[in-house]
Amino acid sequence: MADKENKQEKIDEQEQADKRIEKTGQLTLDNNSQKQNIHLLTIIGEIEGHDNLSNNSKTTKYEHVLPQLAAIEDSSEIKGVLVLLNTMGGDVEAGLAIAEMLASLSKPTVSLVLGGSHSIGVPIAVSTDYSYIVPTGTMVIHPVRMNGMVIGVPQTFDYFKQIQDRITGFVCSHCRISQEHLEGLMMETGVLTKDVGTILVGEETVKHGIIDEVGGIDKALAKLHQMIDEK
Repeated sequence: MADKENKQEKIDEQEQADKRIEKTGQLTLDNNSQKQNIHLLTIIGEIEGHDNLSNNSKTTKYEHVLPQLAAIEDSSEIKGVLVLLNTMGGDVEAGLAIAEMLASLSKPTVSLVLGGSHSIGVPIAVSTDYSYIVPTGTMVIHPVRMNGMVIGVPQTFDYFKQIQDRITGFVCSHCRISQEHLEGLMMETGVLTKDVGTILVGEETVKHGIIDEVGGIDKALAKLHQMIDEK
């Protein structure tokens, strides 16, 4: 009877985990030999801000991520955070909010760029204590873009500059690239067709000082366990 109840509990727990992944893209990794609870956070598709995107779009909703990060900081059970990124970017304010929350966590954090971490995904990728990118992973570095009407007055361009400075300032304070070098990559005209910016692949992101190391999920988890042990 007890075995049957234990089996049903495991089935229920798995169903709850599956629903959580489907709804939020988040999960607690707790079956490792070190007995260290690690929160898995995925930044997938487009980062959604104050406006809802279409139902056909894969999105990461910042109103789901921010409360969860606050709960992680408050938890005595969660020992570290692993962030998986495959994002095209999205809302600037929402992306920066997620990046700032990750950067302010007292728990060890590691990020892993998979398919790509473009645009506002760059600050999120570098906001963790240590960052990885797979050999085929990409990062697109480009200036701030705005949707909707732009009024051609000095105040508008000053506002753009302030937003750009916030992004470059955050990125440069959380990785090894200089602001001058980063802005040079943003304004490159010979890489992207009909656009400005730079595409960096795998090892290139490490050489430019944006990402710490090339590696996959094995290295990312091993590094996080090491950081937890050291802490």
